[in-house]
Amino acid sequence: MGKQIKVGTRGSALALAQADLVIEELAQANPDIEFSRKIVTTTGDIDKRVDIASLGYGVFVSELENALASGDVDIAVHSMKDMPSTLDDRFQIAAVPYREDPRDVIVSKSGLGLKDLPHGSIVATGSARRKTLLLDRRPDLQVVPIRGNVPTRLEKLDASEGPDALVLAAAGLNRLRLADRITEYLACGDFVAAVSQGALAIETRVEDDETAAMAAPLEHTDTRSSVDAERVFLSTVEGGCSAPVSAHARIKNDHFSIHAFAGSIDGSTVLRAEREGDPASANELARDLAEELLARGAADLVSGTAGAR
Repeated sequence: MGKQIKVGTRGSALALAQADLVIEELAQANPDIEFSRKIVTTTGDIDKRVDIASLGYGVFVSELENALASGDVDIAVHSMKDMPSTLDDRFQIAAVPYREDPRDVIVSKSGLGLKDLPHGSIVATGSARRKTLLLDRRPDLQVVPIRGNVPTRLEKLDASEGPDALVLAAAGLNRLRLADRITEYLACGDFVAAVSQGALAIETRVEDDETAAMAAPLEHTDTRSSVDAERVFLSTVEGGCSAPVSAHARIKNDHFSIHAFAGSIDGSTVLRAEREGDPASANELARDLAEELLARGAADLVSGTAGAR
C-alpha cells in the first residue's frame, strides 16, 4: 500500500461534499497516494442555536488546525471565507482550487425573486452582510436570523411556519447538487458576495513540503489572486464575519476588478466603491479601495457606531 494522507474536514453535508471534491482532485493528481477523509467537529458545529457572529471569526477552523498540528490529519479543507485574515505561522495554504460560483442566491417558497417578493415578506439569513444588502434594496422586508447547515435551512424554509425566502450561497447549493432550488442569482457587483465566497483553502503544516507538493496541482492562480485581494481589503477595513462589509474581486481576460461596500446593519446607509486595473496590482488596488471607504466613514459602519440617515 502506498503513502496514506488523511484529509480533515467538518462533518456538515457541504463540508463533506467539498472535501470529497478535493480528495477526488488530489487522487487524480497523485495516483500513487491514498487519500482518506477524517471528520473533525468544530466549535461552530456544536451549538447551532448560538448566533455565529457571537462566536467570533475562525469558529469552523481552529479544531481542524489543532488536528493538523497534532498530525491527526495531514491536510485540512476549509471554506476560504471561514479563514481568519492572518494565518497561524505553523500552517500554509498549499492550494486554492478554482472558485465555484461566488454569487448569493434567493431561494423562495413562491418562486418569486427579491424584487417581486410581497411587501413585508420574511427573509432569513445568518449574515449581517446579507441583511444590510437586503434592506438596502427592500427596506420593507422582515429579515430574520437563521442557523444550521444548508439542508437544515431548506427544511426550515419548506416548513409551513418557515420564512418566505432564504439567501444562500450558490456555491454551496451547487456542491450539494441542489441548484434546482435556486430562485434568483444576485450579481456580485451589486449584492456584494462575502470575501472568499465559493473558494476553498487546502491547508497543510508549513514544514510539510511533501504534502504541500501533492496539493500544488489544484492551485488556480486567478482564484488565489482574487481571494487574496478580497482578504487584503477586509483586513484593511478590520471587518470580520459579523460586519456588514465585503469585497468581491475577479480576474477576467487578464483584467482585475473589485467591488466593495460597507453599510449599517439596518441598510439605511450603504457606501460602495470599485477599482479596476492590472492583476499584478490586485492587493494594492484592494487596499486603496478599503482606504477610500474608511475615509468615507466605513469604520463607524463596520463597528456599528454610525447613525442611520
